[in-house]
Parts: sequence; structure tokens; C-alpha cells
Amino acid sequence: MFEVKSTQHVLAVNDLEKTESYFLDKLGFSVRFRVDGWSFLSLDRFHVMLGHCPDELPARDTHDHSYFAYVNCEGIDEIYSDYQQRGAEICQAISNKPWGIREFGVATPEGHRIMFGEDIAPSTIGQPQ
Repeated sequence: MFEVKSTQHVLAVNDLEKTESYFLDKLGFSVRFRVDGWSFLSLDRFHVMLGHCPDELPARDTHDHSYFAYVNCEGIDEIYSDYQQRGAEICQAISNKPWGIREFGVATPEGHRIMFGEDIAPSTIGQPQ
């Protein structure tokens, strides 16, 4: 049987220290380990590898291509509230979507965007928050 155990995303970042601090302080990630020019971070089974690439185009300059992950989770309202309290940059407010997901988005200082979503009951689709 095929099963995905986790995901690992590789991000080129101009400022490794600033981006790592944002993931740790604002998004609640923890450090798995660091090696020269790399920071390996995790939030449960959601893993990110930050690579120091000072001369690359920042993610914000790629516009809609800056989305790199969609995280399916439980407890969406709790994580949204936590991120608001931590001062994370919310790029899309939490709302119920017509495709049966309650979701919101965050952005990193360099403009990488992550969406978080939770399945909702069919009776709440299209209903206000």
C-alpha cells in the first residue's frame, strides 16, 4: 500500500537567519538540524529545508508562483488564532471555501506563501466564518 508519511519542501532564501527566525517564532516550527548554508525545520510532519541563496530572486517577486505548500490539518481555527497572536503575516484570512475546505494563508518575509486547510462538513460550505 502506498502512503505519504510527510512532505519536505526546499526553499531558496536570501536571508537564512531572518527566514529561519520567522518559521520558528511566527509559525511554530522547530529546528531538526543545521548544516553550512542550510536549516532543516519541522512542524509535525511538515518539513522545510531553507537553503541560503543570497543572489536568487526573492519569492515575492514570483507573484502567484510563491505558493509552495498546502497543509491539510485539523484544528484550523486554533492554528489561525495562534499565528495571529504570534504576528505571522496572514496573506489570506480564514474562511470557508466552496470546495469544502476552511482555509487561510501565511507569507514569509521573503514572500513564500503557505496555505493551511481543514475539511469542513458539507452543511457549512458557503457559510460565513
